[in-house]
Amino acid sequence: MSDQPAPPWRTRARSRPAPRRPLSQQAVVDTALALINREGLGALSMRRVAQELGTGPASLYAHVSGKEELLELLVDRASADIVVPAPDPARWAEQIREVAWQAYRVYATHTNLALASLATIPTGPNALRVTEGMLEILLAGGVPPQRAAWFLDRLFLYIAGDAYEGALYAEKARAAGQDPPTWWANMHRQLRAYYQGLPAPTYPRILGHLDELMAGGGDERFGFGLDLLIDGLAATAPAGSEGHRPG
Repeated sequence: MSDQPAPPWRTRARSRPAPRRPLSQQAVVDTALALINREGLGALSMRRVAQELGTGPASLYAHVSGKEELLELLVDRASADIVVPAPDPARWAEQIREVAWQAYRVYATHTNLALASLATIPTGPNALRVTEGMLEILLAGGVPPQRAAWFLDRLFLYIAGDAYEGALYAEKARAAGQDPPTWWANMHRQLRAYYQGLPAPTYPRILGHLDELMAGGGDERFGFGLDLLIDGLAATAPAGSEGHRPG
């Protein structure tokens, strides 16, 4: 190629912009998920998603009716990663525990979806698949239908609430400019020092059981609460149904 400059009257060829990603419901959901993972649920709006896609908000409404449907689609997307096994009546409680741990891991990965799920009734194909499968496991294990239905509602509220609290703590760590393990270590140390400075005559039980109050990480505490829920439900199942973890 010649280094000779072009004549001043010749228009320089303009570089073409990168082609836009074809709009689809899948593209809208993918973009929204990337946005909230990066900036949090508060950043989510139809206008902001449109900006990320290089288009106007009006273009999105051909694929998503609005922010409420978008949130439902996001929660349903998360549910796609949850595998529900075929019912085994002898292991119904263990199977429910396994699925609950999967849901917990999903929300721990996409922490901002936990908040969205707290106000979203499962209507998407993935969420309905998980609900149907878990209800089938509970009924096969002999859990009465009404208790099975309410248990699923309380179970997912517990999972989402726990994951959302984790998201709030992670946000505090980011605001402090620290990674979560470092932030937690500092907070744990400060809390212990604060509690140890409380007047013993006023708070003898807190000070006497400080180690127990502060023991255990997020997974241990989640597992403890999950066992309480499942073991409590197992008490209503027919005699001989499995309710406790083996071993």
